[in-house]
Amino acid sequence: MKPFFTKALLALFSIWFTNADAQNAGFSAVLAFGDSILDTGNNNLLMTVSKCNFFPYGRDFPGHRPTGRFGNGRVVSDLVAEGLGIKTLLPAFRNPLLSSNELPTGVCFASGGSGIDKVTASIQGVIWVPDQLRDFQRYIERLNSAVGDPQKANEIISNAVFLISAGNNDLAITYFSTPARMTRYTISRYTDMLIEWTTTFLKNLYDLGARKFAVLGTLPLGCLPGAKRMTGGMLCLPNVNYGAKMFNNKLSNLVNQLNENLPDAKFVYVDMYTYLMELVENPAKNGFLTAAKSCCCMVASPVPCLDASRYVFWDFGHPTQKAYETILPNILNDIRSLS
Repeated sequence: MKPFFTKALLALFSIWFTNADAQNAGFSAVLAFGDSILDTGNNNLLMTVSKCNFFPYGRDFPGHRPTGRFGNGRVVSDLVAEGLGIKTLLPAFRNPLLSSNELPTGVCFASGGSGIDKVTASIQGVIWVPDQLRDFQRYIERLNSAVGDPQKANEIISNAVFLISAGNNDLAITYFSTPARMTRYTISRYTDMLIEWTTTFLKNLYDLGARKFAVLGTLPLGCLPGAKRMTGGMLCLPNVNYGAKMFNNKLSNLVNQLNENLPDAKFVYVDMYTYLMELVENPAKNGFLTAAKSCCCMVASPVPCLDASRYVFWDFGHPTQKAYETILPNILNDIRSLS
């Protein structure tokens, strides 16, 4: 091969590897914990009504099949994994067909309907967020076997992005929809408790080897179609949004504290509230027909819309894949700060 072409070829490969490395920013895997924003099918075999492995869910998923993802297509955990250049789909850890080949690049432990409050998971029969740690411990055992080297497994875990979404159901369902909780605790006290439990959970992950944390704030819960139904479908519930913002402010402060107090760990707060609220308040500006009603699966929309990409929300509480894709650049920018 002539020297000119050899140098050109080497330069081309150098650019390719540099771009690929910049894309995944050195992250080895994505490991997701929490609720339906991230769940990719862990509820499918549970005895719970909080599942969606049936039509029309998954209508726009590759193969047009329901997988247990709470939406019309891929969810945040999938899109983050792809956006970081790791993999296109993040498999559910409880999928009985999960291949060992998937383990080194990450899996999902999240459970739709779950939360950091044990009551949240109990009333729906789903996997409580702290109990997802047990699945993570089983994952570590399987990862050790898959890679055949505990040190290599530790490196994968320490360089993985730990994606965490908890608090949505605790506030929207357990607190604001459960009189017993509202009567017993003020919203200030309840959000303090959520932060205490979240702190314990994150420190437990740290003790198991996690070092890079992307902690998602709650969505604008008072503006979800299920909440707006209480006002006739047009107005957001201010008290619910107030509670969500209070929790998110405390969660952001917690992230800052943990950055200072846990050696070798990096935390970033992902402001899902603000990112999604931009679509709620300005749907047309962002290419959507409406954020006032959902595409599917509510009394007002029993027959799914023809094009979910025109809607901010798929159902009563979950954004469409298009909505997630629209805010994804902001999410990825936050996560890349962990590298």
